[in-house]
Amino acid sequence: MRRVAVDRAITIVERLGIALVYPIDNEAEPRSLWSELYPGRRMEWSWDAGADPRVAEVWHLRERLARSHDVAYAKWFRGRATFFALPVFHALLGRMAAAGDVFAGLPREARVLLDLLRERSPLSTKELRALADLRGKEHEALFTRAMKALWTRLLVVGTGEVEDGAFPSLAVGATELLFEDLVAAARAGVPAPAAAKLDAVLARCPAYARELDRALAEIAAPPRERTSGAPKTAAAPPRKSAAAEGSRERPRPARGRAPRAGEVPFSEPTPSEVFKGDR
Repeated sequence: MRRVAVDRAITIVERLGIALVYPIDNEAEPRSLWSELYPGRRMEWSWDAGADPRVAEVWHLRERLARSHDVAYAKWFRGRATFFALPVFHALLGRMAAAGDVFAGLPREARVLLDLLRERSPLSTKELRALADLRGKEHEALFTRAMKALWTRLLVVGTGEVEDGAFPSLAVGATELLFEDLVAAARAGVPAPAAAKLDAVLARCPAYARELDRALAEIAAPPRERTSGAPKTAAAPPRKSAAAEGSRERPRPARGRAPRAGEVPFSEPTPSEVFKGDR
């Protein structure tokens, strides 16, 4: 994919502040990369021989954008693939930090996953499942619930794909490692321009405001930690700031292969976990 396409997509995300990858039921809001790149064109979620090739093009564009770190990527809005301009991401992190302890009330499995990602980021979701001993259908609900908790609080981000099976897996990293400077800055405060940019985005799209309100409410009054299932582990304390620890090189995942004809390109191992979420 040409760099000019990636640069154009970055410009779109920076202008919108928050952008989905694909529209929801072809509605105008929330805005998406698809609706900006192909205004007025309906998106048909199809991968057969007669499918619109632009659907796959946007899919691969999503992967390049996530790897760039010029914008942030998380399955944040209703579990869907969401991109953030960095000032807006900074402001979101700051508001969550101001709401309370962002680690409080996380499911035990989410703590296990986050501890693993603190040790080494990024990891493919396949690797993450294996290391947390959450493989197989019997652990599907636990893994999905744990990842949802981490995505909702923006404790993890996506950063490209890794080819580690029949389909590439999403590469996931701890936000505090992959955007270390931004997390440290958000804990100290949010610049007025970044806060104003976020306010403008929330005013334009109330659905984003409601999503943020739910996350803030959960942080402010976290649910009791569930005690079943996964291996026990203590939550690791927040990492030191970049000023205290020095700069850290951001690791980059390997790029996954493009899907072959007739294949459906999942960015996670199972359709129930990610395929619907990235639409």
